Amino acid sequence: MVEEDLEKMKISVLAIGKARGVDAEWGAEYLKRLGPSVSVREFAASKALPPAETQKAEAALLLKAIPPKSFVVLLDERGKDMQSRELAAKMAQWQEGASGDLVFLIGGADGVTDEIRAKANFVLGFGKLTWPHKLVRVMLLEQIYRARQILAGHPYHRD
Repeated sequence: MVEEDLEKMKISVLAIGKARGVDAEWGAEYLKRLGPSVSVREFAASKALPPAETQKAEAALLLKAIPPKSFVVLLDERGKDMQSRELAAKMAQWQEGASGDLVFLIGGADGVTDEIRAKANFVLGFGKLTWPHKLVRVMLLEQIYRARQILAGHPYHRD
């Protein structure tokens, strides 16, 4: 897959929580580099709910936002850890076989429901450490950008 093909596929990041400050600035920088085919949508449920109810409300918001026929990647600490080249190859594979958008889901602080897990075609991890959800968003955007650069044949400093 060439970079132009990768850029044609719509990629959405659906995330619980609103990025602010430096997180928002870094995210905006990567979105600018990635162009209009990549977007981030932020969602929030009432903070007055108990954790289990918040989790259900967040799941409903995410599930409603997933476009039909999308390939869904859930970010989760129990997901598969990958090197950047592996992720780039997977993204190319997902997009070649997809009939819809590529959608990444980032749940809230209380995690995601089994319904969200069942919707995921793939579960991706960024290591066993716990990361702030807003920072994960920036890390994901950076990896999407890096994947495009790798697939386009740009020099990669790890080679």
